[in-house]
Amino acid sequence: MKNSYIVPDNPLLQGIKVIGIGKHGSKPLPVDQIEAILTYLSAEDEVPIQKGAFYGSLLAKEPTVEEQRLLLGNGGETARLYDSLCADAPDDMKAIGVKLLGKQHLNTAEARTLGRFLFSDAAGETFRGMAASMLRMRYETDEEYQGLLEAAVSTYSPGFRDALPAREAVIQLAEPFDGVEHSYMITPLLAQVFQQAGFPVVVTMGRSAGPKYALNTLEIYQELGAEFMQQSPDVAQPAPEFGWALDQRLLSPALDRWVDRRRLIFKRPFLATLEKVLNPCKASILVTSVFHITYIEKMITLAGMAGFSGVIVLKRGLEGTLAPSIAKASGITCAVRQQDGSFLTQSFEASHEAFSAYRAGTDEVVQNPTAEANIRLIRQFISQGFTGNEDFDKRVNLATALYKQGLAWIRNYSPETA
Repeated sequence: MKNSYIVPDNPLLQGIKVIGIGKHGSKPLPVDQIEAILTYLSAEDEVPIQKGAFYGSLLAKEPTVEEQRLLLGNGGETARLYDSLCADAPDDMKAIGVKLLGKQHLNTAEARTLGRFLFSDAAGETFRGMAASMLRMRYETDEEYQGLLEAAVSTYSPGFRDALPAREAVIQLAEPFDGVEHSYMITPLLAQVFQQAGFPVVVTMGRSAGPKYALNTLEIYQELGAEFMQQSPDVAQPAPEFGWALDQRLLSPALDRWVDRRRLIFKRPFLATLEKVLNPCKASILVTSVFHITYIEKMITLAGMAGFSGVIVLKRGLEGTLAPSIAKASGITCAVRQQDGSFLTQSFEASHEAFSAYRAGTDEVVQNPTAEANIRLIRQFISQGFTGNEDFDKRVNLATALYKQGLAWIRNYSPETA
């Protein structure tokens, strides 16, 4: 497929898969795997960012006695370990690097400094891997996200800087950039639903950083021949049929360069969350998704940092996308910023009786979905209001009903979007 990508395998990557899972999921490395990693490292042909990501994961989960052999003879001394790992990083990054290796949290200013280095062309790929891995493993704080967000915004291409709010409220759709492997996407249809409700739509997208490489929003919009934004002021023009396509490559080449890095470190770093809330067009409402329910509150907080006054978060969408499950527990959480800066929230469950006509016993598992097949369904639904594919039709109708209810609630309770 067009987006297919194979990450070259090696013992470090296998090690990341074992220990780079998160706070509560990492397992100890088996002795034979430790030996394989030591042998691989001694050959001195490792990929620096993978080495950093591996050691970030190892330190975040706390090494076992056996794994201590991997600490380059530095035991628990983080400063010495940093010197061994990150010798090519700029000297002024050492204090932040040592804090990260020690599992300490950064303040906003430190996180901003870290972000500007991560997005720069300066030497220090091992450092970049370590930092991305450590942040993800111990979970980023709000202060860290604020600094990283500010650093990401500073990388925008000239045409996307200093945008003025649009004359009318804009909705931004944002789902994981790695897309799907076993389902069809409905994002362009959702863009139409919101535009028919009177809101210009911006749809964010970019190259897949993995772990999925089959079909994503970018490929769908490319195959549709959609109109891609060249600068933020484009949003003031009449919106295209499926909303404005916002490609990360055009928004920020520095962020797009991280796609190749993320493919090498296998696990999803902070950018997988952060890139969905970047708001270069000063949109008012963010429509996004989370697979893990515990991230709903985090997404609302980040949306607030990015300037959104309204948020709709789909939980447990198919493969994490904006397409709800018609069989499993799904639904939306809506949030609106109040005059005191806080967010008022309300949830709507897809299992409610009002949505029963759109529910089914199972979600279809699509084998090898292609952009061509997906777009045929999208165009057929637009022209006829149905496709004959019961799973697809029910999913679009459920999504439409859910999001319309969420939008109506936001309009009712938000002084800024009413």
